[in-house]
Amino acid sequence: MKDPRHRIDSTNERLERRWLRWVSYFLIWTAVGLFFASESSLWGRYVFRTPVTWDLALKTNLSFYYIWACIAPLVLWLGKRFRFERGSRAISFFVHVPTSVLLSTVQLLIAEIVVQSFSPEPLQLYEAFRAIQHTFVVYFHINLLTYWAILGIGYGREYYRKFREREVRAAQLKTQLTQAQLQALKMQLHPHFLFNTFNTISSLMHRNVDDADRVLARLGDLLRYTLHNVGVQEVPLREELDFLQSYLEIEQTRFEDRLRVTISVEPEVLDFKVPNLILQPLVENAIRYAVAPRASGGCIEISARQVIGSLRIAVADDGPGLPEGYDLLAHEGVGLRNSQDRLEQLYGENHRFMLSNKSPKGLEVAMVIPIRPCETILFENRIS
Repeated sequence: MKDPRHRIDSTNERLERRWLRWVSYFLIWTAVGLFFASESSLWGRYVFRTPVTWDLALKTNLSFYYIWACIAPLVLWLGKRFRFERGSRAISFFVHVPTSVLLSTVQLLIAEIVVQSFSPEPLQLYEAFRAIQHTFVVYFHINLLTYWAILGIGYGREYYRKFREREVRAAQLKTQLTQAQLQALKMQLHPHFLFNTFNTISSLMHRNVDDADRVLARLGDLLRYTLHNVGVQEVPLREELDFLQSYLEIEQTRFEDRLRVTISVEPEVLDFKVPNLILQPLVENAIRYAVAPRASGGCIEISARQVIGSLRIAVADDGPGLPEGYDLLAHEGVGLRNSQDRLEQLYGENHRFMLSNKSPKGLEVAMVIPIRPCETILFENRIS
């Protein structure tokens, strides 16, 4: 359970960030108003030869752009609601063009009312009408540009945010891949795993030198493959199965007839991309809980097929299955949870990771991922 003080600190931090954003927002519009106030003062003095006092320029321009500051959130909301994206550009165009005219007009009317309120004496109706007419002639097109500038800044900020999110996501992907590779190395170099493998080799040396040599070769393949593919996010399914086959040959030598494996893969999916080192932790988990504890051993089924435009990969066993109320997020093991995290980072919402008990017994771990064909062969030397 989280410390209440931690929740209070988090709430205070969010409030501080929100307050900082609003202060920054106010200062930005103030800076814009000051900029154009200085322009009005200089133009009045040196261009139009009608001096404009700094006080009047300041009041006029600050009120002008503070009104835009109040309108800008609506413009930004409309920008998010009606984007200039493929398939919706025409609708967005027909929304933003009349809206920009309407809001520009409303802003000018409010600004003129505010400016006239600064006058020491109220204007006559005709004078007020002429002032509004002059304001529209001078500032209406500037207002239209202001609307589209706010819209463009909003899109720019959103695209920058998405760019930063992609950068963070890429860094997370790199971390996840590194963790997967380290986890595979940990499995390969684990003292218990090495002890069992070398013990198997030692016993085979007295009975079958060829089998002992094959186990040594498979162990070397595992190490070489893992180190060779550092930094690779996805590989063809056939590459992943080659790596898995090397691992299974060692385990089948250890467990002999107690480990029975069935691989059913549609030929057309062999060149589809899958996350690198995604299957081994699932198979290793099945061996640990469904095969190793039982004297009779167990059966593991690995399948891959195309399902409605997606690739479905499953690892099933005939073990005891999941206990009632099992929660993957609360599980201490890293194999299944790391696999789920990697799929989340690679595919976001475009994937499914499912654990389900089979009937009458057993567990199936299945993943459904987008189809990504391999245009070229990623590795020249495949493990055989």
